Amino acid sequence: MVKLIASIASLLVVLAVANVAQADSLKSSQFSVVQELKIQKNDEIKMTNKLQDDDLLTCNIKSNAVFSGWPDMKTPCINSMRKQIQKEIFASTQYLAMAAHFATDTVNRPGFAEHFIKAAKEEREHGAKLVEYLSMRGQLTDTVNNLIKVPTVDVSKWTGLSALEAAFKLETEVTNSIRALIKTCEGTAKNGEDNDYHLVDYLTGVYLEEQLTGQRDLAGKITTLEKMMDSHGELGEFLFDKNL
Repeated sequence: MVKLIASIASLLVVLAVANVAQADSLKSSQFSVVQELKIQKNDEIKMTNKLQDDDLLTCNIKSNAVFSGWPDMKTPCINSMRKQIQKEIFASTQYLAMAAHFATDTVNRPGFAEHFIKAAKEEREHGAKLVEYLSMRGQLTDTVNNLIKVPTVDVSKWTGLSALEAAFKLETEVTNSIRALIKTCEGTAKNGEDNDYHLVDYLTGVYLEEQLTGQRDLAGKITTLEKMMDSHGELGEFLFDKNL
């Protein structure tokens, strides 16, 4: 009996020692994990600070010498392209503001809201296409941090008619901006050395076509809405919205 009690006591001692060792091991593992997380957090903070300290996001990869013969775009044309991208982003954001206005419960013009959502998407796609073009021409290898800036847009209590008129004015400004871009990229040299034929053809055949078609569509909508409001007042805007 005494031997049995002694054996049980010895076993309890062994189990107690094992539990203590396991607890110490667990604490050590937890400490290691905590330390590793702290190291990772410090590394993330250092990386974030480094990015914030950099004034420009630059590409440090050395360009292959074989690319030196690639016909580059001229600086005035590149700068005008960047301005046009910003113009498209501004138009997209402005249309989003209009769509949000007409989608509110106090205005509730779902037709106008959907129209301006589509218009915002189109302008955003136009800007994206210009970015893709610059990339295709190898003109986004230095910095892109100033390529797109968040614009400040007008927020008003538009009526259906005033919103369409504002949209028509904005589309006209975008069209004139594209024309100025085309003129810049055509260059001034008599021998055509600085004429970017491919870009000029792309802008003329694709962008101007969409702009002029869009302006004509807006002009027709404005005329129709004016006639409906002349004959039906505010009910005319309601009916126009239902068929927009």
